[in-house]
Amino acid sequence: MKDLIEIMARLRGENGCPWDKAQTHETLKPFLLEEAYEVIDAIDGGDPGELSEELGDLLLQIVFHSRIAEENGRFCFDDVVDGICKKMVRRHPHIFGDLKVSGAADVLKNWEDIKKEEKEVNSYAETMDKVPEIFPALMRAYKVQEKAARVGFDWENVEGALEKVYEELKELKEVYKSNNSDKIREEIGDLLFAVVNVARFLSVNPELALREATRKFIRRFKYVEEAASKIDKNLQEMSLEDMDRLWNEGKNKEKKL
Repeated sequence: MKDLIEIMARLRGENGCPWDKAQTHETLKPFLLEEAYEVIDAIDGGDPGELSEELGDLLLQIVFHSRIAEENGRFCFDDVVDGICKKMVRRHPHIFGDLKVSGAADVLKNWEDIKKEEKEVNSYAETMDKVPEIFPALMRAYKVQEKAARVGFDWENVEGALEKVYEELKELKEVYKSNNSDKIREEIGDLLFAVVNVARFLSVNPELALREATRKFIRRFKYVEEAASKIDKNLQEMSLEDMDRLWNEGKNKEKKL
């Protein structure tokens, strides 16, 4: 860790790298997001070596931001580490204190209660407001719903959440032929929010589920395109029925694997 901090200091130093010296917290934001997503991709890929490398790239971003802050007299990397160490001890009183818990649900409740106290938040609505808007929309919806559920504002079971999906779909059907784009957007948003609720009940991360679904779609579309090419067909000239037949053919082959 000491070596990495020293490398970054040299890169940002008087005779350092022009690109590294030119960076700010703002200019580095895209790279921080990119590295975080690449870590997730490495986890999905299941390659330990790749995951180790991507975690290193993500760690570099933290050291980079810490160095910029240190140069501006705000904080340094040691402050970042000290802060998270103290937070982990403070938010785990059942490990580092005398508090008793009966399971993971109690741990999460205590975490939120301690967090509210630390942030001087006086209402649960405020905690929802503080879920960063930069989050992907599915992730933010999931976290907001979690916070509502912790005070009992929730369906009793997944069936109730599913019924809400059907209700929102019906409302969308009632407006989709209109020219009211604002209302259509609103109803689509409500439908997506309801689907996230079902995912939460089933302990499924909707962001990851949609990523997997998109990956699956690309894989199956690739099969359609390759299968069409083998019979000298151009997709643009094929009917939807013909493409759908190839789609189902590829889908059935996947199931047999």
